[in-house]
Amino acid sequence: MENDTIVKALSDLADLLEMDREPGFRVRAFRNAARAIGGLGEPAEALLAAGKLTKVPGIGDGIARRVNELITEGRLGELEERRARMPPGLVHLLRLPGLGPKSAEIIWRELKLSTLLEVEEAARAGKLRGLPRFGAVREQRLLQAIEARRHERPRIKLSQALESARRLVARMRETEGVVHSEAAGSVRRHLATIGDLDVLVACPDAARPTAIERFITYPDVVHVLNRGETKTRVMLRDGLEVDLVVVPPESWGAALHYLTGSQDHNVAIRSMAAKRKLRINEWGVFEDREGERRTGGAEEMDVFAALGLPWIPPELREGQGEIEAALAGKLPKLLERADMRGDLHMHTVDTDGKSTLEAMVAAAAEAGHEYLAITDHSQALAITKGLDPVRLRMQGARIRALNEQLGGKPTILRGIEADILPDGSVDLGPEVLGELDWVVGSVHSAFRLSREEQTKRVVKALESGLIDVLGHPTGRLLTRRDPYPIDIEQVLAAAKRVGAAMELNAFPDRLDLEETSLRMAKEMGVPVIISTDSHHERQLDLHMPFGIGIARRGWLEAQDVGNTWPLETLLDRFPHRRRASAAL
Repeated sequence: MENDTIVKALSDLADLLEMDREPGFRVRAFRNAARAIGGLGEPAEALLAAGKLTKVPGIGDGIARRVNELITEGRLGELEERRARMPPGLVHLLRLPGLGPKSAEIIWRELKLSTLLEVEEAARAGKLRGLPRFGAVREQRLLQAIEARRHERPRIKLSQALESARRLVARMRETEGVVHSEAAGSVRRHLATIGDLDVLVACPDAARPTAIERFITYPDVVHVLNRGETKTRVMLRDGLEVDLVVVPPESWGAALHYLTGSQDHNVAIRSMAAKRKLRINEWGVFEDREGERRTGGAEEMDVFAALGLPWIPPELREGQGEIEAALAGKLPKLLERADMRGDLHMHTVDTDGKSTLEAMVAAAAEAGHEYLAITDHSQALAITKGLDPVRLRMQGARIRALNEQLGGKPTILRGIEADILPDGSVDLGPEVLGELDWVVGSVHSAFRLSREEQTKRVVKALESGLIDVLGHPTGRLLTRRDPYPIDIEQVLAAAKRVGAAMELNAFPDRLDLEETSLRMAKEMGVPVIISTDSHHERQLDLHMPFGIGIARRGWLEAQDVGNTWPLETLLDRFPHRRRASAAL
């Protein structure tokens, strides 16, 4: 279970306790615990399993017991009981900016209002301004917040959406009569953030009511927004809306294709079908436009075969040239997990990581890596206890000793994540970096520079010849921080000139670079390094698939990704030590 899920449950419980007018110390205990878990650099589940969760400040036995219940049961009974006592819509009032639990509780108890629509109508009628903690100004601000929310579709990270999809699909597959179940839509295409989720089920007509009932009684469902014969829409506790689509088994493949592709992809497919006097929709492939003579649809490949197309992987179904490439026989052979040979960005307890050097190396070996780079932070990032030259050399000595002990299985590279300072210099000089095997250069400060200044900063760092790969190149944090302004084409051109690579950071909060820039890197011949940026041993294997999914969206093949190469090729291609020596 992801830490975000645990944080959400504890925060929701704190809100409901406050609305129930529980003692303040109980409310604070859950809020403090949520903050503590949200700040962890490793899974709370791993700490719990190791008996170390209660050693985290703010987490006692009671909180640990509830975290254990969440992980083992997939729900928190106390939270369910509190929610059952309150109208379901009340939770969504709490997501409005400026409306906390106490104010929401006043609206509920004084006016018996619990939905956004009810509150909006009351505010427009001037019925809120007379309540305690309210006034005319706050009433107007609340109306503005509701209006903004109406035009805002909450998005969640791919990692969270995949976990929700996994649980829902598993639940539906266990349902009597269900033949197939799969997540479709944007989560199957591996978009970095997800607006809603599509779950497809194939079953005989007689099993449809059972399947729908099984779906709407999923414990995380807080609203049934629409219930139909073939399509049912619900809202989950985290605000994610999920559609269940039920089709007969003979329509499974056609429906899976239809629900997976973007609108542009599907329009192009239907247009091709019309030119061949076929009809393709979610119900099947038909040889007449009236949809009466079915020729396929039970398998997804039926759709492509009817149009003379090869299989197009889900990640490419965006209407961005994949059909033309398929017709020309030029679809890429997309990167696979088995192609990866190493991981070149990770942290240990020497800075802000949560696992030891030895534990990270063991995890890399377990993941099947031939090599890995230890890249703790450099001295400029003091908040992480960044390494100065003395500590970096001490770590290097330990790495050399461990390499001798392991005999190169896997090979450990001595590396660093060096800060790119606002003036474009790198915070460790060539005499230090020249001793290392691998250098990641990253921006961790001055995000508000102009586009021109930020681009100049990064280009200068690349042209110094001191870094091998630009780490998380746009600095984005999904759903929390937008990318800083930068001309990625100029940055790629600089990387090409000096022979440096661009990182695709697979940490679930980042997934940086995005697919458009990855395609540009591929076209320009700039290699990409997919790194997990792991801060805990368990993250090495957990994070890599997220990066691979984004790489596939960027049309990347194995040869485009540097850490699919043999180690000798990798080190020869990025000879930063020679560049560093030349700079002395």
